Amino acid sequence: MNEYKLPVGEVIETGIDFLVEHLSFITKASAEVVETLLGAMESGLLLIPIPLFIVLVGACVWFLTKERKLTLGSALGLALIWNMGLWTATISTIALVLVATLCAIAIGVPLGICAAISKGTYKVVMPVLDVMQTMPAFVYLIPAIPFFGLGKTAAIFSTVIFSMPPAIRFTCLGIRQIPAELVECSTAFGATRMQRLYKLDLPLAAPTIMAGINQTVMLALSMVVIASMIGAKGLGGEVWKAIQRLQMGRGFEAGIAIVIVAMILDRVLQKLGTRKEN
Repeated sequence: MNEYKLPVGEVIETGIDFLVEHLSFITKASAEVVETLLGAMESGLLLIPIPLFIVLVGACVWFLTKERKLTLGSALGLALIWNMGLWTATISTIALVLVATLCAIAIGVPLGICAAISKGTYKVVMPVLDVMQTMPAFVYLIPAIPFFGLGKTAAIFSTVIFSMPPAIRFTCLGIRQIPAELVECSTAFGATRMQRLYKLDLPLAAPTIMAGINQTVMLALSMVVIASMIGAKGLGGEVWKAIQRLQMGRGFEAGIAIVIVAMILDRVLQKLGTRKEN
């Protein structure tokens, strides 16, 4: 035992215990709200007949991308998931990803805007993002358990924290890369800071921000799978059960379903980003 070892772990554990003790009433209340909303979303999606759901997804993909191959591939991919008997798990995963992504974007994009505008905020936020993006994903599961216990709420909490950095970083990058000539021109015409933000900064930075949102969705999907270890269920839960029971075929089926969902989301968001840039 090294007697000169700094008590880093003890300090972190004490801090988490302090927060859990004094914020437990907030986390328990928020956990109930999230569980209720997530359950309602899953139930609503599962009420839609599967063939109709596939048709609706295909129509949305066509409306957003105007690509026949992507539309047909999305419909066939979802039909394969249905055929493999993983529909309920897939809907659960989609609901988790949607909720976690919306929370991450709602926090990340405004924080990225603040970091782009304020040098002080930038100097504080960027080192924190460096730490967050290099921290192993499994570490984010540790504080989620004492705050929310095992279940989907803890999974959403850890997923939001893990997937938020790209939304912050890409939003800040997109705004800071706007040519100085355009900024000076808008200032010369008397635009206020808020007018410049909404009419110049955000429209020009939209492709970069969309790239950040795309990365946020992909990270959320990957973290939802890891979070199956603390009760996230869904497709990640199917993979986890397959590992525990050595069911290799079932594990690969769940993995294929995850890939299909990821490819649909990725291609649609990429197309939206390209359209914003054009």
